[in-house]
Amino acid sequence: MIHPFDHSQLVLGGARSGKSRFAQTQAEALPGELVYIATAQAFDAEMGDRIARHRAVRGPRWRTVDAPLALAAAILAESRPGNVILVDCLTLWASNLLLGEQDAAAALSELTTAIAQAPGKVILVTNEVGLGIVPDNALARRFRDIAGDINQAMAACVDSAIFIAAGLPMVLK
Repeated sequence: MIHPFDHSQLVLGGARSGKSRFAQTQAEALPGELVYIATAQAFDAEMGDRIARHRAVRGPRWRTVDAPLALAAAILAESRPGNVILVDCLTLWASNLLLGEQDAAAALSELTTAIAQAPGKVILVTNEVGLGIVPDNALARRFRDIAGDINQAMAACVDSAIFIAAGLPMVLK
């Protein structure tokens, strides 16, 4: 089922919830060029295989742009009237910011500005990381906090927010 949105949409859910599949279906139902902005980095063979599977599932209509850190710049460079950008995923971007010792607050500010300025449609995928237990170490708690800040900021700035659980979409906004 397609959930309409004017300009931007956030799709969030837990790991393996079906959020990426849902977001891809949303994008493919729209006319125009499809641009997949990937934030993942293949640091090991398993992640390399996962990235390759995702590319194969997308098919030839998609063009992929890698943006592990410079996400706002990639959105502004790739967005055009009539095209659709799918960013997958903000949670990996949060990890990249944290591990790269980047200023997450500044990067988030740039991202919200880029989404507002993007002339095409933007769909953002992210994990909801705040539903579990409090992490037992400082790095994991810092990651959870950064991811939560990103999710809250994105939910506030997009037109539509959809939560996916067990492959089922629930409209939040």
